[in-house]
Amino acid sequence: MAIEQIKMPQLGESVTEGTINQWLVSVGDKVSKYDPLAEVTTDKVNSEVPSSFDGVIKELIAQEGETYEVGAVILTIETEGGGSAAPEAPAAPATEAPATPAASTPAPAAAAPVAKTDNGGARYSPAVLKLSQEHGIDLSQVTGTGAGGRITRKDLNALIESGNIPKAGAAPAAPVQETAPAAAAPAPQAAAPKAAAATNVPVVPGDIEIPVSGVRKAIAANMLKSKHEAPHAWTMIEVDVTNLMSFRNSLKADFKKKEGFNLTPFAFFVKAVAQALKEFPMINSMWAGDKIVQKKDINLSIAVATEDALYVPVIKNADEKTIKGIAREIGELAGKVRSGKLSGADMSGGTFTVNNTGSFGSIQSNGIINHPQAAILQVESIVKRAVVMDNGMIAVRDMVNLCMSLDHRVLDGLVCGNFLKRVKEILENTSKENTSVY
Repeated sequence: MAIEQIKMPQLGESVTEGTINQWLVSVGDKVSKYDPLAEVTTDKVNSEVPSSFDGVIKELIAQEGETYEVGAVILTIETEGGGSAAPEAPAAPATEAPATPAASTPAPAAAAPVAKTDNGGARYSPAVLKLSQEHGIDLSQVTGTGAGGRITRKDLNALIESGNIPKAGAAPAAPVQETAPAAAAPAPQAAAPKAAAATNVPVVPGDIEIPVSGVRKAIAANMLKSKHEAPHAWTMIEVDVTNLMSFRNSLKADFKKKEGFNLTPFAFFVKAVAQALKEFPMINSMWAGDKIVQKKDINLSIAVATEDALYVPVIKNADEKTIKGIAREIGELAGKVRSGKLSGADMSGGTFTVNNTGSFGSIQSNGIINHPQAAILQVESIVKRAVVMDNGMIAVRDMVNLCMSLDHRVLDGLVCGNFLKRVKEILENTSKENTSVY
């Protein structure tokens, strides 16, 4: 017999920690290699940690709801004659779950495959699919208690134990509360969770206390790290996009009919930023302690918000794509976020972030840099304003503010000012005569 350790994996580039959202196993459970052990949440993705060994769960070291650094020991497995850990690898496509008509979806690095059913695009883990098939459970009738309403193995076990198994056509079953929390051994010092800052907020009758989800904890930790580590500076430039909007509006109806997706103004901004980054590569850099890393690829993160979280999927090699290609990717990535199908691979490799804050009416904002990138650009709302033209005449123009936060360890005002000046020039010269979307 040998005792093997399972450590917190790195579920994506620049991910340094993860939160144990829920254990999928208990002490004494027999597991096979690649079986899912725990649901983990990071600031980039929700995923499952697979087993690297065949054996029996010896000890659950990490605790649910706590955050651990990458590499911290989270549980131990007793194996016969030891075993070899599965090698860590970059994100790879998931395999199809056996004996199910569900189509597979891409899974993040070191994560177990996640299957997708035909029922409204809902996503279930292999463990949940297996249990539902064994007991004839209609998953569409189950209310999940996991992150984002996801159905977990514990939900199904609770239903099975209660005998209240929903069949097809039945009313959705409410989640069954466990009588006792899952047992977990005391965590040794090596895997101690990161201590949360103590607060002393008074709560009075009528106040609503909202538990902080794993996703929200991860976002908070990453934003705090960015603000604490990177000395933020801020600058803004005003851009006249009257010709751009006229060009886009003349195309949008036929474009939607021909291509099947929207040609949004944001696609023009993303393309302009990608082009300017190629001309000012220092902006496309990251702070690495004793050096600055200037990234070769121009991979643009775009911020996409849901009701309770913010995600930053990445348009890879944006400088090589047309406006049409960028518009398509914006729509596809936003759709993945809102349907819960975003993978770790979709959010890895970003080198600069463009945030469409104008989508909810903002005209000026000060963004927090997406660590470890060196800058973030906020595209504000396009508004019609009276502008004094070069000839002294007053005209109504479509105007937009571009607000840029920068890491002053990496970037100075001169290079950022020239970068924004170039973005402005590209956008103001976008027109039917000068620009092609294809």
